[in-house]
Amino acid sequence: MFIHSAQLIALLTTALQAWFTLPMSTGGLTLLLSPEMQPHTFRGLQTIGKVVYIIDLVIFTSLVAAISYRFIRWPKTLPRSLSQPRESMFVCTMFLSLASIIAAIARYGIPSCGPWLVVTYRVLFWIYFAVTFCVAVVFYLWLFISAELQVENMTPAWDLPIFPFMLSGTIAATGASLQPRAHAIAMIVGGTTAQGLGFFISILMFAMYMRRMIEYGLPSTSSRPAMFIAVGPPAFTSLAIIGMANAYPTAYEYFGPGQTTLQVVKVIATVTSIFMWSLSFWFFCIAALTCLLAAREMRFSLNWWAFVFPNVGFTIATITIGRELQSQGILWVGSIATILMVILYLFIAVMHIRAVLTRQILFKGQDEDVPEEEARPKKTEKVKIDAEDQC
Repeated sequence: MFIHSAQLIALLTTALQAWFTLPMSTGGLTLLLSPEMQPHTFRGLQTIGKVVYIIDLVIFTSLVAAISYRFIRWPKTLPRSLSQPRESMFVCTMFLSLASIIAAIARYGIPSCGPWLVVTYRVLFWIYFAVTFCVAVVFYLWLFISAELQVENMTPAWDLPIFPFMLSGTIAATGASLQPRAHAIAMIVGGTTAQGLGFFISILMFAMYMRRMIEYGLPSTSSRPAMFIAVGPPAFTSLAIIGMANAYPTAYEYFGPGQTTLQVVKVIATVTSIFMWSLSFWFFCIAALTCLLAAREMRFSLNWWAFVFPNVGFTIATITIGRELQSQGILWVGSIATILMVILYLFIAVMHIRAVLTRQILFKGQDEDVPEEEARPKKTEKVKIDAEDQC
């Protein structure tokens, strides 16, 4: 079956916000494949990482062009897209994609370029920091006043508005060590602020989400991959804390001798990160078992990319902790997890292409612009109580 060019343009300009989960996951994989991150590397891994990074840039640019065409060609789709509860949450995935793109500059760009890129990285960090904070405030304000969003229909996607701001900590952890002393300290403080706010907001949202599951049961089958979003906040917080601790400039002696301060900061960061990692692992187990229970009923949707991005952060956090503890066992677990993440990414990419060809997505009534009820109240038996028992 061939698609007419006009029909193809129409298809490619519908509900594209959720498509940013693709470059979001690709960018995360780029960071994971960096030789600076991997404990067991080989010749050519840097080249592979650069190729994946270029592919990520191409995908991201193409999606920005397509969604820009959509909003320019059909201006009414912009307010409708932002007001549709399910679709609007995925707007934040664009900023998550940008976070991995900016962070990867420190891995693949700065080592090959001049000091101008160090300055560019710093400028991009602060712009991203300010913009994503505004996004978090505006989106949660809208969430609070929107009559269409009810607690019984809550999904982990409600955490997405704070996620981009939280990843400012990851950007700081990745590039602060390359900055001059004064700028490095400012970036670390900003990253810690963002990471702390993002983590605590996530905890509040997930507490409400667990209450929703206790009262109404597990999410619908199509939404279960999104449960892995809960793995992300503690995992990215874990890796960001250690990364920013390692980037602390020893020449800065505000808290005392630089080397002593660095040692204390690294110990605190490692212990705290292990604490965070355990929470991430628990969320991972819950999400994995929940998805396995419904594996035969699951059909592809764009939230399948939640299998990749949060778990990339979980894998990086595992490797980072293993490196701090100098544990070869943990490092080998991280290396094996990396291989599994690459396989999983390729599998989901194939399923993504297949879904487009079979019209499971990018087709009328099949995308994230279609509302979906999540609540399924648990079945309870009503017990009749005699009036005497009531007394």
